[in-house]
Amino acid sequence: MYFLRRAPVSLWTTGRDLLLFSLSLCFVCVCVKDKRHDFRKQHLSSMKMSALRLLWVPVLLNLTHAWLCHGACVEVDSDTEAVIGKGFKLGCISCKKRGEVPAFATVDWWFMAKGESEFAHIYSYANISGYITDDRFDDRLAWNGSKKTNDVQDGSIFILNITFNDTGIYRCFFDRTLVFPNYKYRTSSTKFININVVGKATRGMASIFSEIMMYVSIIVLQLWLLVEMVYCYRKIAAAGEGALKDSQSKKSLKPKA
Repeated sequence: MYFLRRAPVSLWTTGRDLLLFSLSLCFVCVCVKDKRHDFRKQHLSSMKMSALRLLWVPVLLNLTHAWLCHGACVEVDSDTEAVIGKGFKLGCISCKKRGEVPAFATVDWWFMAKGESEFAHIYSYANISGYITDDRFDDRLAWNGSKKTNDVQDGSIFILNITFNDTGIYRCFFDRTLVFPNYKYRTSSTKFININVVGKATRGMASIFSEIMMYVSIIVLQLWLLVEMVYCYRKIAAAGEGALKDSQSKKSLKPKA
């Protein structure tokens, strides 16, 4: 349900889809090979139609798999480098240990600026509404977490027009109550985020390497898919031609009345 970094997710989703489709083509080739003897008395055109019909089986299975997918809560660390003058998302995700249990939660944010020794309460979210409690963030801070629900798992906020004064440590506090049939269980979670404000955005080597590997993997998977398609098409065509030749040879050898 909650993903702060979508590039790796898109990469694995694309790779999974390509792999499933490649396996589907291999499944078609195996089915054609196993039923070759059953199709020997049919023409080439009927074999191609049968192969195309077999393609629908894995496609429908993949569609069913996609419909049965459900969202999942994933705790991902927040970014820690903000650029002056731009907006910045402070990510704070606290997943329930029991996803099927109904619950309600409140989120509070605290801030300790660089050079200070105590945290100051800056924002509170409860009952599907939030309010700013620190004048330094008036008209600059907005809720960017779970929407239209008291069962909050994403407590992220968004700060507009970042300044150097926003450098410091932010504390995110979740106060959650799990509602069981006969009792309620209260739990809490705290996360600390150290934000550094810079004048210009920088990219780490890990980010650059991940992007390069993403494109390389997509290209390799597409080439693999192309090879699988050509291989399976040739196998189906060869099986159909063999069945057609066998049928014609049997007709020629059949004694005339």
